Amino acid sequence: MSKVLLTGATGFVGRALVAELLRRDKTVVAAVRKLAPNLPTDVHQEVVGNLSSNTEWGSALQNIDVVIHLAARVHIMDDSAADPLTEFRKVNTEGALKLARQSADAGVKRFIFLSSIKVNGEMTVPGQPFQPNDNYIPTDPYGLSKYEAEQGLLAIAKQTGMEVVIIRPPLVYGPDVKANFSSMMKWVNKGLPLPFGAIHNQRSFVALDNLVDFIIHCIDHPKAANEVFLISDGEDVSTTQLLQKVAKAFAKKPMLIPVPVCLMTFVAKLVGKGDVANRLFGSLQVDSSKARDLLGWKPIITMDEQLKKTAEAYLEHEKII
Repeated sequence: MSKVLLTGATGFVGRALVAELLRRDKTVVAAVRKLAPNLPTDVHQEVVGNLSSNTEWGSALQNIDVVIHLAARVHIMDDSAADPLTEFRKVNTEGALKLARQSADAGVKRFIFLSSIKVNGEMTVPGQPFQPNDNYIPTDPYGLSKYEAEQGLLAIAKQTGMEVVIIRPPLVYGPDVKANFSSMMKWVNKGLPLPFGAIHNQRSFVALDNLVDFIIHCIDHPKAANEVFLISDGEDVSTTQLLQKVAKAFAKKPMLIPVPVCLMTFVAKLVGKGDVANRLFGSLQVDSSKARDLLGWKPIITMDEQLKKTAEAYLEHEKII
């Protein structure tokens, strides 16, 4: 039985991953900044402090077979840091590589790294999805910090023999999702009319349940070693279609007004929200066939099913508030 060290255990993906690892009888050690009272009692917690190049992992790595590294400085829309790239590198690059080096020294067999689709870029041409072997160096500070971590991890794998698995998900959604996806659900649930009824882009997403299942799939699969995977539900949708699906999950009629995309894009750029327009109106597709063909993996839940679970969790949370 694999003994797993997990970073980011209290985050959106981490909480779901902990629950599923325990359900599958895995031994889980959570590396935390400080003791987390909301983690299950079956999880042993190791306090390591903040993630950086100075973090000492020590006893946290004792007898660990697999490290799953989720913790990161996440992409921030209005970053107030004077030098965002330096701040991203401290955690996402230097912190990850320090953990990887000490993992290799401790005899860890496999290191699973949750990267980001931003390593591939921000947008695709419809029908031309990102591929795992695309040759691209991102300019976005967050994406660049993840790219540099990937390159360092692959180098460590060659130097030490520790196996590395890199996973680049697009936007992850599921129960308790935050940020823009949560805002979108709020709009739809309130029945607000939205000007997004005529958007014909194509975007890939990955359900939380699917991502968690794939990460666990990579713990033991021999063919996952030293590979890069793009992962998605395999159901690309337009922004309009996504909103329709969210409305269906809430059992509501979507209130979508067909405003021309060119007009909305013009207004968004006028008020300095061009990046928001890109996410709403641009395409971002990923080719996840490698996960299916090489590892025999397939999604365990459909987009409609996961959106239903997400809507139910959202409504339950609203009751509590």
